Amino acid sequence: MKGVILAGGSGSRLFPLTRITNKHLLPIYDRPMVSYSIEAMVKAGVAEIMVVTGGTHAGEFLRLLGSGHEHGIDRLVYAYQERPGGIAEALGLARRFVDDDSLLVMLADNIVERSLAPAVSHFLAQEKGARILLSRVEEAAHLCQLGVPEFDDQNRIRRIVEKPEDPPSPYAVTGIYFYDNRVFDVIPTLEPSGRGELEITDVNNWFVGEGLMQWEVLAGFWGDAGESIDGYYAVNDFVRTHGANRV
Repeated sequence: MKGVILAGGSGSRLFPLTRITNKHLLPIYDRPMVSYSIEAMVKAGVAEIMVVTGGTHAGEFLRLLGSGHEHGIDRLVYAYQERPGGIAEALGLARRFVDDDSLLVMLADNIVERSLAPAVSHFLAQEKGARILLSRVEEAAHLCQLGVPEFDDQNRIRRIVEKPEDPPSPYAVTGIYFYDNRVFDVIPTLEPSGRGELEITDVNNWFVGEGLMQWEVLAGFWGDAGESIDGYYAVNDFVRTHGANRV
């Protein structure tokens, strides 16, 4: 299994902190944000990783991570997204790197309390398809800003709704996804959304429609440090007190 860490985007929701750097290089407690997603993958046994980034600060990732060996990575490669074309477009840049393998995708602003190793094992036990990780969110107003799954009467995902006015479940789709390599055949078929981007929700709904989507709920804390200034500091506070990626 290969790992793909998506660390692009403009970081507008963390402005002005992102005026002078990529948001994924901002500190979370005592180290840069991107290091937590790398640690999550390596601790889960995923040691071949591509970092996809863009913008004027992309070179800083090379300065920070180098070959990746100091972070426990066996093979680290980089890809450059020339324009902010969406998460799915960024993922498409990893096609040749992943080749015929399966992959774990993680948005670099996602921070988790517990190890991803169980989820990796569960996905590898699947014969095919995709798996998404969910997190229970108690505040309905917060769910309205996220992707939310709707379940059928057999507890299978019927569809994923982006930013629903009336959330169909109390679960958020985190920025952690598993796919087999057919994901790279799906991405070229997508149409840009209203904001001109290729959306990862459309990718996930394709797998849902094909009956190939599995899911599980993350244990412990999950936070999106890039969601807002308040969210950024909430993640900082949690990691400072409790740590991250704990077994």
